[in-house]
Amino acid sequence: MTGTSEAIPDLTERQRQIVGLIAHGCSNDEVGLRLGISPRTVKAHSDALRQKLGVPRRRHIPAAFRMLTGEDPLSWEPAPAPAGGRG
Repeated sequence: MTGTSEAIPDLTERQRQIVGLIAHGCSNDEVGLRLGISPRTVKAHSDALRQKLGVPRRRHIPAAFRMLTGEDPLSWEPAPAPAGGRG
C-alpha cells in the first residue's frame, strides 16, 4: 500500500450524513426528506461522493468510505425521519 492516508478524501459534514443514510439503505427521496433537501441535491452530493471515493455506483459509496477511513457508516445513528412521515 502506498500513500493510503493521502487517499482519504475530504468530505463535508453533509456528505458524511449522506454516506450514513445511503449505508442505511435510504433512497435519494428518503435522504432528502430526512435532511430537508431535494432529491436532486442528494443526487448531486452522491455524484460528488462517487467521484471523491472513486466508485462507479451509488451503492458502493459506504463500502469505499469504510475502506478508506476505517469508519463504519452503519454504526452511525441516521438522521431522524421527519415527524408525520410523508404527506
